[in-house]
Amino acid sequence: MNIHSIDWEAIEWTPVRHGVDRKAFSGAGATVALHRLQPDHEPKPHNHVHEQIVYILAGTVDFHIGEEVVRLGPGGLAVVPSMVMHHAVVVGNEPALNLDVFTPSRPEYA
Repeated sequence: MNIHSIDWEAIEWTPVRHGVDRKAFSGAGATVALHRLQPDHEPKPHNHVHEQIVYILAGTVDFHIGEEVVRLGPGGLAVVPSMVMHHAVVVGNEPALNLDVFTPSRPEYA
């Protein structure tokens, strides 16, 4: 068996847009993506076919999911259903680290 593994710290940050960087790792059925959001990042409401589980590791965000907004700090989790518009806005001056799990996997990420 050939185990698919990485050293998360060795993965370079990939710029996504102003104030947003990403690291990602995929298996056959899911993708894990770490997003670093700066306080001045450009929020981009969007949707996708993937279910997304959001886990905030650091900082605080107002996470907009459909018509609702939930404030998430370290340890906060939320689920974004498939095809629901969503985006995050950093609260305060500290960058946020947002770990996302997507199913099915997102090969365009990693």
